[in-house]
Amino acid sequence: MLQSLRLHMSGDGHEYHTAKPTSLEKRHMNTDLTREQVLQYEKFGFVKIEGFLDSDELIHWQETIDDAVNTRHERIPGFNDGGGIGDEFYDNVFKQRVNLWKTNSSVKNLVLDQQIGRMAATLEGLDVVRIWHDQALYKGPWANPTSWHIDNPYWSFTTRNATTIWIALDDTTIQNGALYFLPGAQKEATFDNVPIGENVGSLFAVYEDWGRRSPTCVEMKAGDASFHNGLAPHAAGPNMTPEFRRAFAIIFMPDGATFNGQKNILPDPYFKRLSIGDPLDNDDLNPVIYQKTGAT
Repeated sequence: MLQSLRLHMSGDGHEYHTAKPTSLEKRHMNTDLTREQVLQYEKFGFVKIEGFLDSDELIHWQETIDDAVNTRHERIPGFNDGGGIGDEFYDNVFKQRVNLWKTNSSVKNLVLDQQIGRMAATLEGLDVVRIWHDQALYKGPWANPTSWHIDNPYWSFTTRNATTIWIALDDTTIQNGALYFLPGAQKEATFDNVPIGENVGSLFAVYEDWGRRSPTCVEMKAGDASFHNGLAPHAAGPNMTPEFRRAFAIIFMPDGATFNGQKNILPDPYFKRLSIGDPLDNDDLNPVIYQKTGAT
């Protein structure tokens, strides 16, 4: 298991969990990738992992993430944001709670799992990966759609080799907000982007050719997961049901990624110390999750 929990008082007065990931005991997760899955990811920019969590592990993740979400009143810890961004449409796209691993020790034990990090590194062909952040994405009853967007341009580093694991904590269907992808478009993406807003297709004013393509809808059973590249365009439908559609995501970045000037989820004291080009190697905020044997 991870070493004993340590606490760190940040410059904004909040108490956070810090991390040094170590080898974890074998959990009930399907973390072995086939060559076919790796090739699919390389070609299409996403891959579905069926049965990522077995039934017992799924219950553990559901209970752990639910507890962390229900006891967190900020969207991002230390941002004093009241749990949202103050935009009526966006705040009804999903209930978003970022960096739960920093404020909940049980989530920390899930997120800082080297076997998940190994999957991310394998898919992106990296020797070393760090965590960027985690986030719960709970689409509430009758929630708005998530418009087409690309992830990496929102973040504080610029790379073609970031990836996100998106774990379905409930069955995810066309009816309640399944993910959609444009296969292969990650290879064509620049770092131009749009905000997530009311116009579900506004991204296609930037990438006009994409608007003429048919997307792939990836429905999942609870316990399934997907990985998608940080430049893979994706969206999610509205939740047309009276129940929550719960999902949890972990974003991985290459070791050596550098600051591009965007704040995103960075705490104020750290953000103010950074200059463009500085390495994002703060081990308390973005620890190394996986390092291939022999890599330096």
